[in-house]
Amino acid sequence: MTQSDKQLITIKGTKEGLTFYIDDETPFQSVVKELEMKLTTTDFLEDKAEQAIAVILNFGYRYVSSKQRKLLKQLIEEHSHFFIERFDADVISKDEAETWFDEMEVKSITQIVRSGQIVEVTGDLLLIGDVNPGGQVRATGNIMILGHLHGIAHAGINGNEQATIAASYMNPTQLRIAQYLSRAPDYETEGTYMECAYLDEANQKIVIDRLQVLPFVQKKLQEIEGGM
Repeated sequence: MTQSDKQLITIKGTKEGLTFYIDDETPFQSVVKELEMKLTTTDFLEDKAEQAIAVILNFGYRYVSSKQRKLLKQLIEEHSHFFIERFDADVISKDEAETWFDEMEVKSITQIVRSGQIVEVTGDLLLIGDVNPGGQVRATGNIMILGHLHGIAHAGINGNEQATIAASYMNPTQLRIAQYLSRAPDYETEGTYMECAYLDEANQKIVIDRLQVLPFVQKKLQEIEGGM
């Protein structure tokens, strides 16, 4: 098959609408030309639905810049019966990769978080030290405290409901996971050693349990989200 005979765009129907599979080895301008041709082909448009059809562009191992995505989006949505649902690709940009690694990394900090102080990290937080009343620790991922938690701990601050909180000594004024919160009881408590907190999705509330259950809880939360 010569370069001119090669099909650069394969279109398949799915439950979501249409998926355009873009050849990831051909120059971008050649892809644009073939896309223009396909969008103006009569037999391709004759069965168009009354409502706009969702289109997913799958680029395979081709990296497509934001400028190129904008061009393709404009080209496709010039036809009122199409709209871009999303862009799929098997590659990510350097900035996206650095962000992903940052979110996956465990940030280890050794300090006492005193009243009025806020420690916030991207990723998981491992705090070696205490969180005093009035102090606060925040993380986009999990929070693990090798010390006493007397202040506020907020895990999953960007909406990650799988995040968990663990402490050597658990006696917080407030626990938060994503948008859910659990306040300290109105009466004074002594706190407990080696406990963890996680979101009980069925009852939409934060549960505190023995630290030993944490591996099982995290596995269950991942299964609920479809695995990792």
